[in-house]
Amino acid sequence: MCSTGLEGQRIYRAVNRRRWVSISVLLSLTTFFALIDVTTGVANIDIPTVISALLSPDTVNGMTRTIVWTMRLPVALTAVAVGASLGLAGAVMQTILGNPLASPYTLGVGAGAGFGASLAIVLSGAILPSAGSLLIPINAFLFALVVCMSIYAMGRIGGMSTESMILSGIAMLFLFQALQALLQYYATEGDVQAIVFWTFGNLQKTTWGKLSLIMAVLVAVTPLIMADSWRYTALMLGDEKAESLGISVEPLKVKAFVLISLLSASAVCFVGTIGFIGLAGPHIARMLSGDDQRFFLPMSSLCGAMIMALSSVISKSVIPGSVFPIGIITSIIGVPFFFVLIVYRQRSWR
Repeated sequence: MCSTGLEGQRIYRAVNRRRWVSISVLLSLTTFFALIDVTTGVANIDIPTVISALLSPDTVNGMTRTIVWTMRLPVALTAVAVGASLGLAGAVMQTILGNPLASPYTLGVGAGAGFGASLAIVLSGAILPSAGSLLIPINAFLFALVVCMSIYAMGRIGGMSTESMILSGIAMLFLFQALQALLQYYATEGDVQAIVFWTFGNLQKTTWGKLSLIMAVLVAVTPLIMADSWRYTALMLGDEKAESLGISVEPLKVKAFVLISLLSASAVCFVGTIGFIGLAGPHIARMLSGDDQRFFLPMSSLCGAMIMALSSVISKSVIPGSVFPIGIITSIIGVPFFFVLIVYRQRSWR
């Protein structure tokens, strides 16, 4: 083999090694922040005690076991699962739309879920008081699906162009924000408080059952997305070039939108509106992995999980004894992140 070919192989292996190292670091950081999340709260529990409670529950007292297993561990794992789902959904959405600003939040999926939950809160308060706890996540899930399918339908009308789908998503965002404001205008004072609290984003009402549903969707959808990773890589070249490589672009986008809908809706239907994660996670992952979707997709998921786990810790640390809504924390983190991202990209372009 010629020296040029050997040099190319060496560079390729070196790049892949760096990517695997990055994945390992992200996984370690996510695990660390999730562990810190379990230790943080009104009753501080040190890390050795938490590890003992996790590995050998019988070695700790009943109160510690209850705090760790019933109250904090579901919250920490839900933060990881929601972050991973939104990070992966954002990565796929940015890839198929070819736009770095695409995410479930910026294209209206979160707004649709918020309206669905708000509608359920108002209906359950006025008509079905006993069905509120079940109707809220179901309605949030359904309206998140409605938004994704509406974006795809408008994309078909516009010839599956990226511009038409992005504009449709922005239209959905403003439409459902307006509808939610209309609901709040006519709702009772108690319903308005419940709507505002839900839209802030909150992990504290998490249960093992809710976590199981979010994890089930994530575990089922991730292999389906990864199976198309090379097709997504080809799609980065543009629809026409992907078609010339034998890829059926439209069926690929249909499948992607369905999977994005499932990930986004399952992530937000229980915990409320969570911004920034589906936007920032893929950007960080792209800096570490480039556009090779075999690495970009799992890194985006891990970045989303890591940011959510860190945000969960911060939400319980801002004011001791109280918990800030995590949706506020993620949005506050997002502002300085994007200022840094803008400066970084401007310098890299010079």
